[in-house]
Amino acid sequence: MLEGGLTTGTRATNGWGDFNSLGLRRVSIPAIVQHWDDMARVAGSLSTNQVRAYDLIKMMTADGRLTGLGNAFAHYGRIFKTLHLLQVLHVEDYRRMIGAQLNVGESRHTLARRVFFGNLGRLVRGYERGMEDQVGALGLGINAIVWWNSLYIDAAVKRLEAGRLGIKGGEVTPEIRARLSPLLFEHINFQGFYPFNPELGGGLRELRDPNAGSDEEE
Repeated sequence: MLEGGLTTGTRATNGWGDFNSLGLRRVSIPAIVQHWDDMARVAGSLSTNQVRAYDLIKMMTADGRLTGLGNAFAHYGRIFKTLHLLQVLHVEDYRRMIGAQLNVGESRHTLARRVFFGNLGRLVRGYERGMEDQVGALGLGINAIVWWNSLYIDAAVKRLEAGRLGIKGGEVTPEIRARLSPLLFEHINFQGFYPFNPELGGGLRELRDPNAGSDEEE
């Protein structure tokens, strides 16, 4: 074994096959051991909110280069990156989980673009004059949509399982639940203004009867 590395042999003889074509980097165990105490203190400071992540990042770099502590964290991170890549390659359930997370993230971005369509997804105000208001309003609009969808999806699932929507075999299996998403927006009209009235009271509106004809058919 090479000193300070987790690799053996040369790329021609290590038996890694196609892995040899990747931009591989070795993990330096001595670098991690040398700074382990400081790394533990950094982790403790982050977990107890004694220091901001931004300040730590500044502390780990100097003149655009990693300090000894920053380099130790970089090598430590490569261990978990390697484990992650190996899981992606060999564990199908893990790949499915990653795919589901990516789908959720992309759905959120799609909803944000749709809410923000009025300016074609661009911030058009000057930074000093309301850029934060635009970004904040975008987050508020997305949260309102997600909350509204969550309430009605939950109500629909409960009524479906109770047989109150007139659909036979209305059991919502765990597989179906896993595919439900509050990030849908096909039913939302994005034209006009969005008033927020916290004084509105009462419960949810009555769910539409799926057996009834649509307004267009009527």
